[in-house]
Amino acid sequence: MVALLLSAGMAMAQANDPVIMTVNGKPVLKSEFEYSYNKNNSEGVIDKKTVREYVDLFINYKLKVEAALDAKLDTMKSFQDEFKMYRDQQIRPSFVTDDDMEAEAKKVYQNTKDQIGPKGLVMPAHILIQVNQKAEEAEKAKAKERIDSIYGALKAGADFAEMATKLSQDPGSARKGGTLPWIGPNQTVKEFEDVAYSLQVGQMSEPFESPFGYHIILMKDRKQLEPYDSLRTNIMKFLEARNARDHVAKTIIDSVAKQRGITTAELMDERTEQLCANDIELKNLVREYHDGLLLFEISNQTIWDKAAKDSLALANYFKKNKKKYKWDEPRYKGMVFHVKVPEDVEAVKKSVKGLAFEKWAERLRTTFNNDSVIRIRVEKGIFKRGDNAYIDKLVFHKDTTTRQVKNYPIDDVYGKLIKKPENFEDVRGQVTADYQDMLEKQWVAELRKKYAVKVDEAVLATVKEQ
Repeated sequence: MVALLLSAGMAMAQANDPVIMTVNGKPVLKSEFEYSYNKNNSEGVIDKKTVREYVDLFINYKLKVEAALDAKLDTMKSFQDEFKMYRDQQIRPSFVTDDDMEAEAKKVYQNTKDQIGPKGLVMPAHILIQVNQKAEEAEKAKAKERIDSIYGALKAGADFAEMATKLSQDPGSARKGGTLPWIGPNQTVKEFEDVAYSLQVGQMSEPFESPFGYHIILMKDRKQLEPYDSLRTNIMKFLEARNARDHVAKTIIDSVAKQRGITTAELMDERTEQLCANDIELKNLVREYHDGLLLFEISNQTIWDKAAKDSLALANYFKKNKKKYKWDEPRYKGMVFHVKVPEDVEAVKKSVKGLAFEKWAERLRTTFNNDSVIRIRVEKGIFKRGDNAYIDKLVFHKDTTTRQVKNYPIDDVYGKLIKKPENFEDVRGQVTADYQDMLEKQWVAELRKKYAVKVDEAVLATVKEQ
């Protein structure tokens, strides 16, 4: 009977989520394909694909993952650490219940209440005349005279908020008529706190000194901390903003693992398996993290990094495909430079004359800017009209406005106009991208020969396009 029920359950699961293809003998479920298709063809995607168009892209993706697995990239510690970091971000919150967060919020409230104690909270307004602690006595005396003058005006009936706005040297509170936010014990310097807590609502202090200078305080309001229920919403927002849920989860995970005598890693693996068994979206997301990291690593090793660093291969590719790299207008291959003295103009040009273009920057740095004195400023590159105002003016003779570089009043250029790229370095980015594209096509062709792929056309036909 049990075997019959299990068989029926498996058949039902297979009917709901059939195998859409096999790659290297491994089944790929329809749900995985649909998840990937819908995610990469959602609203806002410019180059949306039909299901049929997406099949080849998806197969290529799975083939590269198979290559990464064959290369045992999933056994590297760097991969495992990075994958578990991403995965655990999704799994950790499952250990935290609403009751756990409620307890954490009450803990925050109680800690705050204990810190405030019977003294409560105060909302002072103040006027500050700043004085540096190392100021001369004459400067301190001048500041004291000024705060005393303000105090006299206030005693005579001047409006505190108006005086604070005009005269206080604490710009943050001055804009608010001198009013500060609610302050609790130990949140400000002792001198300020002692005076503030000595005042009743509406009472004004005499001038007094703190490490910031001289103050006058007007007490705007006082209160005790509100009941928990009235602050609960704000506390919860505070906890979420500081990712407290993750901290609570880590504490719970450590405790559960210790109680069960297993490692936290083993506990996370176990929870992942449990959750993924019941949540197909999470299962696909975790797989996406896993396979995506493998894809990046294998692609970097096989295509991206390899191509970017192989200058000889790039040069040969450029040589064979020169006709692809044309410009619709000439470029200026050179530099605009700014110097302080006239004699440096020729010195700059002489220093790079006959030198390979890619070596100019190092020669200029070691010759002119090798110590604390920066003799020249340089912008080097391959410029078309509109790229650089100085090049436009001095080379292309456009009527354009340039701004003088501070302390470097003399501008000049050195280089030459070229109608087309001279070597691959002139269009390195484009050549690299094209060479990488060629390598990838060759790689995918090899993978398709190496790994068998079989698509169930009947199941594929049931995939709905968004």
